[in-house]
Amino acid sequence: MLTLDKIYHAAFILKDVARRTDLIAAPGLGCKGEVYLKTENLQVTGSFKLRGAYYKISQLTEDEKARGIVACSAGNHAQGVALAATKNGIPSTICMPDGAPISKVEATKRLGATVKLVKGGYDDAYEYACKLQAETGATFIHPFDDDEVIAGQGTIGLEILDQLSDVDAVLVPIGGGGLASGVAFAIKKLRPEVKVYGVQAAGAPSMLNSLQTHSQQTLELVSTFADGIAVKRPGNTTFNMVEQYVDAVVTVSEDEIAAAILALIEKQKLIAEGAGAVGVAAAMFHKVDLAGKKAVCLVSGGNIDVNILSRVITRGLVMSGRNANLMIALEDKPGQLQGVSEIISHCGGNVVSVHHDRGDTSMAITSCFLKLGLETRDHTQIEEIRQALTEAGFHLVSERV
Repeated sequence: MLTLDKIYHAAFILKDVARRTDLIAAPGLGCKGEVYLKTENLQVTGSFKLRGAYYKISQLTEDEKARGIVACSAGNHAQGVALAATKNGIPSTICMPDGAPISKVEATKRLGATVKLVKGGYDDAYEYACKLQAETGATFIHPFDDDEVIAGQGTIGLEILDQLSDVDAVLVPIGGGGLASGVAFAIKKLRPEVKVYGVQAAGAPSMLNSLQTHSQQTLELVSTFADGIAVKRPGNTTFNMVEQYVDAVVTVSEDEIAAAILALIEKQKLIAEGAGAVGVAAAMFHKVDLAGKKAVCLVSGGNIDVNILSRVITRGLVMSGRNANLMIALEDKPGQLQGVSEIISHCGGNVVSVHHDRGDTSMAITSCFLKLGLETRDHTQIEEIRQALTEAGFHLVSERV
């Protein structure tokens, strides 16, 4: 049974292990209300997961420690468990999906754990870890459905209330629900009037679906680059706690998450992974009414693979109107490209790629398709360019983003 005393005890145990991460104002994100960021992406191991994993392991009996530790994770819990186990001199084996970001896999190994890659997603890794635990007798450290783990995550709620005493709302990422359970429990016990909102990726809404039906639901498939919250089924404890203490759960799209990651990089100089940015995405795209309120978005992690990051930035640029593709049907004669370029330049756009397509069978032999890649300021500027080209007599066949 989780109690407020247990969360305070976790805070005491973690004071020399986990950072008290900064709470910073974020006025440049275009959100309604007064938004702050709880920067758990700057936590030791790059994620909040260290808190729950370390506190759980600190409470094991000597016999449980002697049997070693097994865990499953998409990456962040793995690093928290690996660090905590190594610091306590306990051997650990972490089962991770074979599609987990390479950066998270390698970081887990560097922290002293043995990593076993399992074909499939998080839930497949969980099943394999349970099988391994049964075979070896090792102590299983659940990533979210455990009172001590939840208590460790709940220390973030204590810090938020201490750092912003007049907070009105807190937006928390939800995968399995351990973070949201701990944060919501701590906040509601101390300041019940504060609203706590959970945020899920639209491609992995297991908690939202469960709340809507008032029973735990298992998704057949999860589809999101926010791997840290790509969970098919919420935990037993976490489902009950979220239902009791979280005011509402909303979802954000992949493009909205990408735009949030880009905004955090540009405006706040912070790197967030997909799961870490969902709260910011919900605030930026007004999934929750924050007008006139002081709100905290919990940036839960920053362990994003650099290969994914480059693609996310590109998607974020498109989502925010900073990149655009235009296709124009032209008569293939001298001066056409110059005319198009002058109009785009006059409107303040920048041409970054040009491609002539003369081979399309749907057009006249004397014509061509001109495909342009543009750097733009926003969606309004894109529309200004399209309108100016149309008024000049150019025929825009399509705009593809």
